[in-house]
Amino acid sequence: MVFPVWAWVGFGAFILLMLVLDLFVLHRDAKEISFREAAVLSAFWVALALLFGILVWIWAGPTAAGEYYTGYIIEKALSVDNVFVFALIFAYFAVPVEYQYRVLFWGVVGALVLRVVFILIGAELLERYDWMVYLFGAFLIYTGIRMARHSNQEVHPERNPVLRLVRRVLPMTDGYRGQKFLVREGPGRGRLMATPLLAVLIAVETTDVVFAVDSIPAIFAITTNTFVIWTSNAFAILGLRALYFMLAGLMQRFVYLSLGLSIVLVFVGAKFIWTDLFGKVPIWVSLPFIATVVAVSIAASLWKTRDQAK
Repeated sequence: MVFPVWAWVGFGAFILLMLVLDLFVLHRDAKEISFREAAVLSAFWVALALLFGILVWIWAGPTAAGEYYTGYIIEKALSVDNVFVFALIFAYFAVPVEYQYRVLFWGVVGALVLRVVFILIGAELLERYDWMVYLFGAFLIYTGIRMARHSNQEVHPERNPVLRLVRRVLPMTDGYRGQKFLVREGPGRGRLMATPLLAVLIAVETTDVVFAVDSIPAIFAITTNTFVIWTSNAFAILGLRALYFMLAGLMQRFVYLSLGLSIVLVFVGAKFIWTDLFGKVPIWVSLPFIATVVAVSIAASLWKTRDQAK
């Protein structure tokens, strides 16, 4: 089903409204986000995503709704993996806790824009070149196997070429200047300088490019409906900040998550190729399988590390 232009415009306006309320009303000042507040916000975004899936069901039918929920689960599960990487970046730059939410806010804005670009490019490639199906499928299978073999992630911001370029172009202050990314310091009008917070934002944004390269092909294996892909991605990304403050301190307990995600990526990659060769795999096969794998990997992780909780 092709969704009309007004549906795209309406959903975009809704996202913009949520971001404006977040930035200028809920979190205008720098503050530490408590676990309780993060849990409430996370529950709000999950509930909103589930309700939107019901709207998709009413409007476009159960198949489209099933594809939406599957895409949401994939992106949400990969977001949990993102949390670990963001925690490593914040630790590397010693970012004060009260400034982390602002970095993630603009990181989410950048991620939303990036997802739109990747979705449009992916849809165009699949429309023009039939062989892209096999390339996407093989890439997902390779990524899944690599993730299973290298579950311990390491982050090296000092090797980030974009960050190194910015440091050459803009001088950087010797410390944080509140929530500001750019400041003017020195005599007269002052010299434009970047703060370490801008370096953190660049590290977060460029790292998200890697995650987008994994997640977008995975969802194209579920559906080629760009509206379903965009909305499922958007809801998962919008809940990423709250998810971070809920799980950042618990990431060491998700010991089997990478294995679960690797199984999901291999499955959707194989599904991509199978669909082109033999016919589409029903969404009511894909959705229960992916949801079960993610749930089992998280539950098994928490059981394995139950002594750490004590």
